[in-house]
Amino acid sequence: MSTQSYLSDRINNLSESATLKMTKLGRELASKGVNVISLSVGEPDFNTPDHVKEAAKVALDENWTRYSPVPGYPELRQAIVNKLKIENNLDYDISQIVVSTGAKQSLSNVILTLVNPGDEVVIPTPYWVSYSEMVVLAEGKSVFINTEIDNNFKITPEQLEAAITPKTKLFMFSSPNNPTGTVYSKDELAALAKVFEKHPQVFILSDEIYEHINFVDKHESIAQFDSVKDRVIIINGFSKAFAMTGWRLGYIACNKEIAAANDKLQGQTTSGTCSISQRAGIVAYEQGLASVNKMKEAFARRRQLVYDLLSAIPGVKTNLPEGAFYFFPEISSFFGKKDENGNVINNSSDLALYLLNVGHVATVGGDSFGNDKYIRLSYAASDESLVEALRRIKEALGKLA
Repeated sequence: MSTQSYLSDRINNLSESATLKMTKLGRELASKGVNVISLSVGEPDFNTPDHVKEAAKVALDENWTRYSPVPGYPELRQAIVNKLKIENNLDYDISQIVVSTGAKQSLSNVILTLVNPGDEVVIPTPYWVSYSEMVVLAEGKSVFINTEIDNNFKITPEQLEAAITPKTKLFMFSSPNNPTGTVYSKDELAALAKVFEKHPQVFILSDEIYEHINFVDKHESIAQFDSVKDRVIIINGFSKAFAMTGWRLGYIACNKEIAAANDKLQGQTTSGTCSISQRAGIVAYEQGLASVNKMKEAFARRRQLVYDLLSAIPGVKTNLPEGAFYFFPEISSFFGKKDENGNVINNSSDLALYLLNVGHVATVGGDSFGNDKYIRLSYAASDESLVEALRRIKEALGKLA
C-alpha cells in the first residue's frame, strides 16, 4: 500500500519544516565525523537561568506533578497579566490569557479557532516557515505581501490595504521578525492600525516572541492602539527571552471570546501545559529581566560581528537587523553559478545545501520563508563559531564560478 493512498490530504498537503530539515541534515553530516557549524536553528545558545531551573526543582519537590488547568495555572496567567501591564502598558485579565505548549501551539490554536476553509490570511514575506503551513491545516488561503531588503523588509500601509479583500479574516506578522530581524516602530504600527480600522472583519495575530531581543528601542505592540486592540491576538512565550526552548511554554493575550475558543480547542487536544514548566515560568516573570538583558548584550555584540563579516563577502547583500538573532542576506548573485563538480546553483535551497556540503555550515534557504533570493543565518552561536562559519561561507562562495 502506498503512503499516498491512506494518509490524509491534510498531512500530504503539508510541507516539512525547512529549519528542522536543515538542522537534521547538519546533524547527519556531523554524525559522520564532519565538523559542522549550525546556523540553522532558531534557539539561544545560552542555558536557562539558574533561578528558573531552581523553581522547577522546587515544583517537583512540592509535587506540582498533576494535570494543570487547560488555560494555565491562575498564578502564571496573573504573572503574564502583570508583565503585559508593567512592560507593555497593556491591560488584560487572566480570562484573556491562555497558556499553551510553546508559542508554536498558541499560533496553531489561534489559526484553527479563527480561520474557516477559504478564508484569506494576509502574511508579509519573509515570514516564519510554519505560518503558511498552519493556514494550510486550517484550509485557509495565504495571501502574501512581498518585501525586500532595501526597505528593511517592512510593508507599507498601501501594500496592506491592497492585500485586504472581503475574504480576509486574519493578518499575521512578527516584530521583531523571524527571519529578518525587522522591528516595527510605534509610528509604523500606528499607520497599519489605521488601515485595520477600515476593515473590522480582519483580526491581527501579532507574534512577539522575540520581544526582548530588540536593539533599537523599547518593544512596541500593535495592541496598544485602542481602535484595534479587541481584534489583536498577542503571541508570546518564554523560549527566546529566557532560553527555555525545551520547556515548551507560550501564551496568547486576546479578547475573551477568542481566549475561550482556544481554551475549548486545547481542552480537546493537548489539555494543560507541563505543570513544572508553568511553575518555572511564574518565577521567570516575577524575578525580572537581568538574565535576559545579559543575553541581549551578547547578541548585540554578535550582530555587529556577523554584519561586518557578511558585508565583506563579495556578492552578498545584507542589512543590519534591528532585533531577534538572524540575518537574512540576499544571495541571488550566486544563482546560475556552478560548483567544482559542475552542479548549478538554481535557488536558495541549492545554495544552502552547497554551504552545508562544501562549507560545512548549516543555513536555511529563503524559499521556505517566502523569498527565494535570500538565506537565513542564526547568530545564536559563540563568537568563535561565528567567525569560523563566516570564513567558511566566504571561502565556499568564492569557489563558485
